[in-house]
Amino acid sequence: MKQLLIHRDEAHTQAALLVDGQLTEFFVEQTVGRSLVGNFYKGIVQNVLPGMQAAFIDIGIMKNAFIYVNDILDPNMDKQPEEKPTISQVTYPGQELIVQVVKDPFGNKGARVTTHYNLAGRWLAYMPYANYIGISKKVIDEQEKERLRQMAAQLIANDEGIVMRTAAIGETMESLQSDVSSLRHLWKEISETSEKVQAPYLLHSEEQLLQRIFRDLYQSDVDEIWVSSSELQAEVQLIMKLIAPQQLPNIRSFVQQQQKVISEHGVHKQLMTAFGRKIPLENGGYIIWEETEALTVIDVNTGKFVGHNNLEDTLYQTNAEAAQLIVRLLRLRDTGGIVIVDFIDMEHEENRNRIYKILYDSVKFDGAKCVIFGWTRLGLMELTRKKTRDSYTSKLLQEIQLK
Repeated sequence: MKQLLIHRDEAHTQAALLVDGQLTEFFVEQTVGRSLVGNFYKGIVQNVLPGMQAAFIDIGIMKNAFIYVNDILDPNMDKQPEEKPTISQVTYPGQELIVQVVKDPFGNKGARVTTHYNLAGRWLAYMPYANYIGISKKVIDEQEKERLRQMAAQLIANDEGIVMRTAAIGETMESLQSDVSSLRHLWKEISETSEKVQAPYLLHSEEQLLQRIFRDLYQSDVDEIWVSSSELQAEVQLIMKLIAPQQLPNIRSFVQQQQKVISEHGVHKQLMTAFGRKIPLENGGYIIWEETEALTVIDVNTGKFVGHNNLEDTLYQTNAEAAQLIVRLLRLRDTGGIVIVDFIDMEHEENRNRIYKILYDSVKFDGAKCVIFGWTRLGLMELTRKKTRDSYTSKLLQEIQLK
């Protein structure tokens, strides 16, 4: 059974996706000070740094945002053979730019922004200047890929770009056309507003977590939706009628126990375990998780698991379970940067290939870009994962522990 749990109070909005009771996705957003990712600003260039091929832009928040030269150049520049311009050739102090936030401020770093604009809809992502057609890698059926590609070619005009999302599978041309039209209209509003205002200025704010959950996470196979209040239940019903009127799931409300819609299903308990340093495996083994800003190191151990057949089989079973858990934890913890996994050494190359395949197949379900590079010469597994949002989950868990 797949369940979607949503809780909202004065401080936070929390959303959790459970599959047969196991937490697979968790999102939390502060009511005040929420993520800036997806927001559009009219900014003004403050400094140009030739040595870093980057510039700092005032977008009206505490710290200046920064932009790399590749995020200012024409998005089709990679297709052109000539030498790329430098940062000093494409921007200058005092220049005003429309930028979109792609990464939240983190620590001492300001927000990262781009001029490669991307507006997300229910079934597709719209890019006003990309001149590109893409299909989600999660669309496996070749006939469906081709169908979506042909429809995308009919939907775009001039230099527009489209990426068909997984949710577009089986959708009609009318639905996709409606999505494109609304996003195209939104971009027109952003452009027209930018001509009337003085930088720095917020042109468009990304949808709040509740709307994003149903735009990005909800699928027709969700069996139940639990919410924390009757007011939230009415809001969710309205959203569902707009995005999937033919697929209304069972929406239930914890009217008398508002604080328990998340905790009653064991979500916070699972999060406490997931965010620990030592995380147990079901078979008795465990993993050690050490995380820094740019590098995460994970060590796999057999622990109390002694196996049933032979040593090689014991090591493989431990590594296989750890691989599946690691991919799930990467999503829950929203880990970014380089990830090194020290699996237990196995003698058979076939088993090493099987571990690689488990990781490769599992990360396909991760919404963030995750690349499995494979085994290093030292026998370590190397992968990278892109992180865009400053995760607030660890701060939430600290608040829960203090209560």
